[in-house]
Amino acid sequence: MEIDRRPRTPREKYGEELRLRRIAAGMTQEALSELVVCSPTLISHFEAGRRLPKPDDAARIDRALGTDGFFARWLEDLESKYTDHFASVAELEQQATLVQQFALSLVPGVLQTDDYASALYRAYWPNYTAKDLDEFVVIRTKRRRILDGPMHPVFWTLLDEAVLRRCVGGPQVMTQQLRRIADMAEAGRLRLHVLPYGVGAHALMQSLLTLLSFEDSAPVAYVEGFLTGNLMDDPALVSASQTAYALALSDALSQQESLALVRAAAEEHAHGQQ
Repeated sequence: MEIDRRPRTPREKYGEELRLRRIAAGMTQEALSELVVCSPTLISHFEAGRRLPKPDDAARIDRALGTDGFFARWLEDLESKYTDHFASVAELEQQATLVQQFALSLVPGVLQTDDYASALYRAYWPNYTAKDLDEFVVIRTKRRRILDGPMHPVFWTLLDEAVLRRCVGGPQVMTQQLRRIADMAEAGRLRLHVLPYGVGAHALMQSLLTLLSFEDSAPVAYVEGFLTGNLMDDPALVSASQTAYALALSDALSQQESLALVRAAAEEHAHGQQ
C-alpha cells in the first residue's frame, strides 16, 4: 500500500488527534456525535481535517472524551481569517473533489479579480481604511489558488444573468472580470453555465448555493445571505439542494452559449467605458 507522505496541515493534525482520542475512549463516531449534539458526518469531517468544530462543539468534545479542555485550547490557535459563517467552507473547498456553485447577483469569491473584490468591499464598508481594504482583497483573492494547483477540484459555475449585467466597480472592472471568467472556462479550469433572464423563475432564484463533494465523505451544501451563512450536512437538506441545482442547471444555456453571452456582456461593458 502506498504511504501518503504529504505534509499534514494543522487542521489535519487536529482531526487525527481527535480520532485517536475517540478510539482510545472506545467510542464510535456515532456515539461521540450524540454527546457533541451533531451528526456523525460532522465528526468525520472534524477527524479528516476538513472542518473545525465551533468553540461550543470543542468544549463538548473535551467533556465527552475527558480531555480537560485540550481541544478547546488547541482550537484557539487554528482560528481562520474568514468570517465565522464561511471559515468551514473555505477549508472544505481545499478538500473537495467537486465544487458546484451558483451565484445570483455577484461573481463568486473564488473567481473575483482584485479590482472586482475591492469594489465590493468599498460598497459593503463605506468607512473602510486602506489597510482593511488591502487585507480583504488578499484574503478574498487568495482562494483563487484552489484553481491553480494540479489537484484542484472539478469546478462548476452557474451564474444568473444578473451577475453579468450589474456593473460592479465600473465598466473597465466588469470587462476585465467577465473576460477572466470566460478565459478560465475556455482553458478548462471551470465549467460555466448562465441562467438567462428569459428563463424567468428558476429553482435557485432565492439564494446563493455551493455544493461540495468529497472522495471519502458525505457531500455538504452551503447557502449564504447578508452577514450570515449556513453549512448543511443533513442528508435530506443536501439532497434537496442537489436537486435544486440540477433543476436550475437544466434551464441554463449550454457551455458554448454561456461563453458567448459572457463575452458579449464583457464587450457591452467595454463599450460603456468609451
